[in-house]
Amino acid sequence: IAICIKIHDSVNLTFLWLQLFINNEWVESKSGKTFDTVNPATGEVITQLQRGSKEDVDVAVEAAKEAFKLGSPWRKLDAAKRGKLIYKLAELLERDSVLLSSLEALECGKVYVPTLKGDLPWAVRNLRYFAGMADKGNGITAQIDGNFMAYTRQEPVGICGLITAWNFSLLMITWKLAPAIAAGCTMVLKPSQHTCLAALHLGELVKEAGIPPGVVNIVPGFSDVGSAIAEHPEINKISFTGSTPVGQKIYEKGALNMKRLTLELGGKSPNIILKGANIDEAVEHAHYAAFHNMGQCCCAGSRTFVHESLYDEFVEKSKARIKARRIGNPFDLDVDHGPQATQDQLDVVMKYIEIGKKEGGHVEVGGNRIDRPGFYVEPTLFTNVKDEMTISREE
Repeated sequence: IAICIKIHDSVNLTFLWLQLFINNEWVESKSGKTFDTVNPATGEVITQLQRGSKEDVDVAVEAAKEAFKLGSPWRKLDAAKRGKLIYKLAELLERDSVLLSSLEALECGKVYVPTLKGDLPWAVRNLRYFAGMADKGNGITAQIDGNFMAYTRQEPVGICGLITAWNFSLLMITWKLAPAIAAGCTMVLKPSQHTCLAALHLGELVKEAGIPPGVVNIVPGFSDVGSAIAEHPEINKISFTGSTPVGQKIYEKGALNMKRLTLELGGKSPNIILKGANIDEAVEHAHYAAFHNMGQCCCAGSRTFVHESLYDEFVEKSKARIKARRIGNPFDLDVDHGPQATQDQLDVVMKYIEIGKKEGGHVEVGGNRIDRPGFYVEPTLFTNVKDEMTISREE
């Protein structure tokens, strides 16, 4: 499927992959249903994607199971050769970094330049790191009494379910996919429904890299797909990144059949500015911590404790720095702040701003939705915030 959509005055992109990626093939969903992917800079629909379901997860698991069988080409592949495949995937990711950064900016509102210079190089480095780790798995021997020998051998856990969030879509996928491939696992990946285009392009790169059929399977969809992955009896391991409430549900479902679980959930990270700190550096670092990726980061430094001797100056300089933040189309090379990723995310931000006001916080700058198409909100600074207030405790 090939479509071409104009996203900027001087930018055209071609999307090739809008289906499910199972067994190294592009397939329609069992239900035939589709869903919209939306450009957060305009609020307009970009295109429709095939919507996966529990039935599609079952098909993907069967493909992953077949690829993981003893005697399969994947199981017989030497660890060093798995590393070479990951390294090849890194080369392809690097080759397509402009396209992939553009897809991330288009469907998630990520600012193009830092995505191209940050997220994509990090993703490539991550793949190369695990390419080198593929043949480094070591067991141990243990001294025991009698005419016996005891040793451990590290083996792949089997089929992995990978469920990722939308804020660092491609980078996050490589964090999960690369070590799973290095270990010799097979997998079913559910990217966020808001950021599937880059993930699906990665599927084509997996195929181009020579990774065998069934090793990597990608099923776009909604919460029913995530639930099907979490509950599936033949998936041995879950790696999930997302909100704490959803993580709790994944934990409950995975526990029913004793899955191994890795959960990266929410946070409310503090910055601490001590007496004697370089105030200009402190302001700049606190600004980056709070507003990088439009504040959409699980470890964002969204609260700052400042020594009383620096407080007034810190607030004034922070206000000036926020006002200087350039907001606009994420493809504009002079912009450093784009839209929130989704309408829901915009609504959540505005809800917390109103809660902060009602609970006694003082808005020093920002606090309003920006009057333009898309999901834009002003970067906001609150003072007079107490520890017990909602905006001090919730992500």
